[in-house]
Amino acid sequence: MTTTPSEQGTGVSLGMPQLPAPDYPADVRARLEADAKEIIARYPGSRSALLPLLHLVQSEEGHVTRTGMQFCADVLGLTTAEVTAVATFYTMYRRKPSGDYQVGVCTNTLCAVMGGDAIFDELKQHLGVGNDETTEDGKITLEHIECNAACDFAPVVMVNWEFFDNQTPESAKRLVDDLRAGVPVEPTRGAPICTYKETARILAGFPDERPGAVEASGGAGPASLIGLRLAKGESAQARVVHPRDESPSDAGTEEGE
Repeated sequence: MTTTPSEQGTGVSLGMPQLPAPDYPADVRARLEADAKEIIARYPGSRSALLPLLHLVQSEEGHVTRTGMQFCADVLGLTTAEVTAVATFYTMYRRKPSGDYQVGVCTNTLCAVMGGDAIFDELKQHLGVGNDETTEDGKITLEHIECNAACDFAPVVMVNWEFFDNQTPESAKRLVDDLRAGVPVEPTRGAPICTYKETARILAGFPDERPGAVEASGGAGPASLIGLRLAKGESAQARVVHPRDESPSDAGTEEGE
């Protein structure tokens, strides 16, 4: 096929249009339709269910595929263009296959100057991937991310949206090595780590049925709440964040002395 001068160098082809997205297998579609019906029933207007439905289809394949977007359009009575506009706007919706664990390093201002840039550079070299790339074993997708509203714990790394606070290049490398080896890891606060697909289903609004997961979920940490405590007239702790070269247990021992 030839190209016109206006097409050359643009990467645009005027060939055959893209074929419609393939449908899910019948059993998968039936299961997703049942889940979608439950999600849509939560909202007074079905269109409002689009965000959780995108998480639902992401939980099926690990990213939002053309098939998933077509499914959302079908059950909500939208066009694929309307669904695509939303799916491409939010970074939590992956547009290509990704790893079991989404490892995001905050490189916004405070995290960056506190060591986030160094962590990101070390992880790229350690894992052999660049930004938004996945390791060959399919375990880790690495990306730099914007502020996670945890600046008092900088630098912060997130794994499938769970917090790992006060990180260093060494601790971050141990973290990804453990994830790749299947060693259980515990976030600084919040629910235990699960796979990206499992996380997507929880974000779609379905209960986390793992024993103890809901009880482990929590809000802001002590450093984030110190202002509220002072406003209530409560005394602040002598130290609310342990030094990055010291374990939390060591810090607690020192404070108790």
